[in-house]
Amino acid sequence: MNKPNILLITSDQQHWNTIGAFNSEIETPNLDRLAQEGTTFERAYCPSPVCTPSRSSIITGMYPSQHGAWTLGTKLLENRHTVGEDFQENGYRTALIGKAHFQPLRGTDEYPSLESYPLLQDLDFWRSFHGPFYGFDHVELARNHTNEAHVGQHYASWLEERGCTHWRDYFLPPTGTMDPSVKHKWGIPEEYHYDNWIAERTNALLEQYREEEQPFFLWSSFFDPHPDYLVPEPWDALYDPELLTIPAVVEGEHEHNPPHFKLTQDEDPDFSYLKETSHSIHGYQSHLTSERERKQLVATYYGMISLMDKYIGKILDQLDKLGLYDNTVVVFTTDHGHFFGQHGLQHKGGFHYEDLIRLPFIVRYPGKVPAGKQNDAIQSLVDLAPTFLSLCGIQPPNEMTGVDQSQVWLGLDSQARDHALCEFRHEPTTIHQKTYVDARYKLTLYFRQTYGEIFDLQEDPGELRNLWDDPEHAQLKTELLLKYAWAELGKESMPMPRIWHA
Repeated sequence: MNKPNILLITSDQQHWNTIGAFNSEIETPNLDRLAQEGTTFERAYCPSPVCTPSRSSIITGMYPSQHGAWTLGTKLLENRHTVGEDFQENGYRTALIGKAHFQPLRGTDEYPSLESYPLLQDLDFWRSFHGPFYGFDHVELARNHTNEAHVGQHYASWLEERGCTHWRDYFLPPTGTMDPSVKHKWGIPEEYHYDNWIAERTNALLEQYREEEQPFFLWSSFFDPHPDYLVPEPWDALYDPELLTIPAVVEGEHEHNPPHFKLTQDEDPDFSYLKETSHSIHGYQSHLTSERERKQLVATYYGMISLMDKYIGKILDQLDKLGLYDNTVVVFTTDHGHFFGQHGLQHKGGFHYEDLIRLPFIVRYPGKVPAGKQNDAIQSLVDLAPTFLSLCGIQPPNEMTGVDQSQVWLGLDSQARDHALCEFRHEPTTIHQKTYVDARYKLTLYFRQTYGEIFDLQEDPGELRNLWDDPEHAQLKTELLLKYAWAELGKESMPMPRIWHA
């Protein structure tokens, strides 16, 4: 294989500081190995803090406001151009194993969804369907996080093939029979856990591509550590909750923040003023959690990451075994971050702290990407598609608005962008915000609102002091608003160059 291969490995909702090489409280020996053999980019950001928009940006190279899958419960329209199509046109095999989430759990006549009920659990359909799907010629999919009732598709079919005919015992009603009161320790045997399924199926494809001498673009898409917090033994007991650093709110830190921040710290907050549709609004509820529960959930969250790391290691080992190590670009990252107590918050929502929008991000390409390095050049998931193509000698389409980071990854340029943008539109108008972040500052604006956020990440890395209304920083506010406007202008796509005078 002369053409380089691309292997993208992603987790789901993983906090940026949960890799053992940089955090001594967690064990991730395989991600540590990847960091030792590649470059860790410390300033990587998501284009959206929720799954569907961010994942759609990965394959389109466009922002959510451009590709159209603007929040959860929407879909990436099938006519959108994806990076898999470019790879296919250049002789690559393309595959996705694991979580897609490009489409919602419910469909309509106008917007049908392949990932929706009841098709989600029609195993006869999934046994015969493997694509095409958004530029992937082969897919094996599932939609459940831990024990969710959304289990089905190729994962459930695999469980039955492996002899786990009682798989419904490990999942919630109405699909399964698991007791909803069970927390943290998941009764499913590790051999039937979806981490094993993803690694096994990824490795089978790697072997197939090696035998056929086919270059590949392969996305191994893990589900963890997305809540609910559940992990099988012995991983549920790997970490002692009493020995971990447990984040918490700092008294008074939300006094100068927009109102929805402070409301999360009430026992029974009223977020009805943000409700614009009949659908749920993620993150807009009380985030109060007992100290005991917060300690346990961090321990479980870390256990989920360590279990996933084990199976990421199996994939990395397969690359070595098949002789694909030198010719494969491996990227590890996640779709967005996560709160597990930081600022008094849990999970995700319209709170664009570094914890939620900053990502773990490692690139390995032996002999080409510098090994054992940490780099503060700003990255965005929207850059993955054009960068992958460029590294493979393929010209990225003009309509992609992410930037080509290949020269930065290769250590030849210091930066390809001086800022990142993150978009969160969760209701048509009431929950609609955008964040601009550069080397030092972060600015967040809200549609039709005069409040906002400015944080100095150099002087205030914990993001405890909002400078938006601080008179001493009025000039800074003006400068950042102008830079944000330039960033919005600069991300417009140019589908073709100007070719004549008129």
